[in-house]
Amino acid sequence: MTSHGDGRAFAFLVNPSSGGGAAPDAVVPVARLLREAGAVVDVTYSPGPQAMTRLVDEAVARGDVVVSVGGDGMLSSLAGLVAGRDATLAMVPAGRGNDFARMLGLPDDPAALARVLLEGEVRRVDLLAVSGLGAQRRMVAGSIYAGVDARAAAIADRATWLPRSMQYPYAALRALAAYRPGRYRVAVDGIPHEYAAATVVVANSAYYGKGMQIAPPASIEDGVLDVIVIEAASRLALMRSLPKVYDGRHVALPEVTVLTGKRVELSGTLRGSAGGPIPVGGDGEPLGLLPASLADPAVVEVVPGALSVIC
Repeated sequence: MTSHGDGRAFAFLVNPSSGGGAAPDAVVPVARLLREAGAVVDVTYSPGPQAMTRLVDEAVARGDVVVSVGGDGMLSSLAGLVAGRDATLAMVPAGRGNDFARMLGLPDDPAALARVLLEGEVRRVDLLAVSGLGAQRRMVAGSIYAGVDARAAAIADRATWLPRSMQYPYAALRALAAYRPGRYRVAVDGIPHEYAAATVVVANSAYYGKGMQIAPPASIEDGVLDVIVIEAASRLALMRSLPKVYDGRHVALPEVTVLTGKRVELSGTLRGSAGGPIPVGGDGEPLGLLPASLADPAVVEVVPGALSVIC
């Protein structure tokens, strides 16, 4: 990475719709502090998917640190691009969840965050590579989830009329109230398992859903995936266990299974005579529908040390 003067140079890419429109306001104080410290700061608002690749290429050619300003979805959309160019990523968390920023221990205070961007260490962290969901192979930073939590994420996206702090809890309860369990086939490093479950989460990071500690043992630097299976239970039992997910106590429940490995194959359908597809999400974004066939599953693999990130 080249530098301007003695400091880092930054290319901020801002998703203005993140956090219900909070991202543009989050940029201003951090960018000002960086400029006052002598850093060169370039800010681009509303980069669409087509423009994102070009903007990252231009930033990398200049030797800039690429800064994701938004939520976990924005981060994931940039992580693969930055990793593929062996460049460095930083974050100004400004989304609803900010779960990967939580995993990195990033501060909320603009002054403290600017200090991290200027002086923080560059760490190499793992990413997830996902294929078999109808689109091309893509990278995700935090987790992939299939089932009731993917429905909850979709509900949270529409719950913009609620205060940000209430959107995920509301969405989780709404999704649980209408959930149907699925029949899942989960192969971890080639070892097959079958479950009747509410959800299956393949986690790189410990957190999702705005601070839910879904995978307490997860590390973003161990080259291992943590697979959390929450087996089918009554709606009421699932609702009662929801508070336990915030501090990770749910993994002690008998209906929760934790597996670890480097490659996970997933397929399944909703239970019942009608069957039906199971939705899949990743870092707050819909990724498609889980393949029904074990012969053609979705595949999630860990990519160790894929991304350089300042934290």
